[in-house]
Amino acid sequence: MGMTITQKILAAHAGLDSVVAGQLIEANLDLVLGNDITAPVAIDEMTKHDLDRVFSQEKIALVMDHFTPCRDIKAAQACQKVRNFAHRHGIKHFFDVGDMGIEHCLLPEKGIVKAGDCIIGADSHTCTYGALGAFSTGVGSTDMAAGMVTGKAWFKVPGAIKFTLTGEFAPHVSGKDLILHIIGMIGVDGALYQSMEFCGPGVANINMENRLTITNMAIEAGAKNGIFPVDEQTIAYMNKAGVTDYTVYEADSDAIYDREIEIDLSQVKPTVAFPHLPENTHTVDSITENIVIDQVVIGSCTNGWYSDLEAAANVLRGQKVAANVRCIIFPGTQQIYLDAMRDGLLEVFIKAGCAVSTPTCGPCLGGHSGCLAQGERAVATTNRNFVGRMGHTESEIYLASPYVAAKAAIAGYLGGDIL
Repeated sequence: MGMTITQKILAAHAGLDSVVAGQLIEANLDLVLGNDITAPVAIDEMTKHDLDRVFSQEKIALVMDHFTPCRDIKAAQACQKVRNFAHRHGIKHFFDVGDMGIEHCLLPEKGIVKAGDCIIGADSHTCTYGALGAFSTGVGSTDMAAGMVTGKAWFKVPGAIKFTLTGEFAPHVSGKDLILHIIGMIGVDGALYQSMEFCGPGVANINMENRLTITNMAIEAGAKNGIFPVDEQTIAYMNKAGVTDYTVYEADSDAIYDREIEIDLSQVKPTVAFPHLPENTHTVDSITENIVIDQVVIGSCTNGWYSDLEAAANVLRGQKVAANVRCIIFPGTQQIYLDAMRDGLLEVFIKAGCAVSTPTCGPCLGGHSGCLAQGERAVATTNRNFVGRMGHTESEIYLASPYVAAKAAIAGYLGGDIL
């Protein structure tokens, strides 16, 4: 019986010739990831069970990115706990203020994740690395603790939805629009505990940063993971990051899928998710009443890539952010920040009236550097628009691409005429 890409990776890491959907397996891990929110909980679990060892100094990554630079004493103490743990155990991939980035942007950039890997992370958007042809999924902090100690994790092998992509995007349409389009089509539970596997000739027309955006939001459809096949673009991306040792897995021609969906990329339009779920999608041209906004956030692990900043800068160049709008830019990593500085993008943002921040997850989860007040509305390139996600429970979040977000920042509202 044929296997999907995900099933082949899991079988290899479980030491099995084959697996089927629903099978329980124990798999060896190539990487265990935690951040300044989830890692302290995992460390406490290890302490509670008198476990003061890690399975590998090289296969654990700890990134201080959610409440850093630390917003308060509680955040500072959480980071201190992780910092001390990392130093005590000699963790190679420990990233702190000044040498960090948003975890799901940083690890691909650094070449820490690669094709064929089996990865768990105590953060739901760990599914991002499927863009590189890896199996990666989010877990709880207890599973993270077990993974750090044993180097193993239990999985139920997922079934899969096959997305066959054809054509290419129209101008100003991006991976963010595609994944919002898909979530709007199938719903936030439309891929529940399934692998979202992308294939077809259209894949070649999607760059790596857009692929990373798409797999990042697989969890917003309830998926276990999202994954792309490895092609020349993937290999070039990994080589640039210094990766030479990787494994390519391909789906069998007779692989079994729970569902198959075909999408012509040329038919995807700029799309926005209205409050309070990513499935509540509308194409921008269908918005009939202008929605006045207070804040625009461009960045996050979903859209903090260089190409995202470039798309926003191309809109904002020579323009001014509307007087009623606060526009905040969050590059995904220090390197992206430097590249944007070198190419003059930061000057464009600042002249347009934007605030540019160090890499952080801050505003995405209502942590710091951009919380919303009661009644405020934001257009954000982040991945979630749940009630209270970005601040007050009576605020609203509209998810969009960097291009749409920048257009809204200039207009001061979200409406069908902003493009």
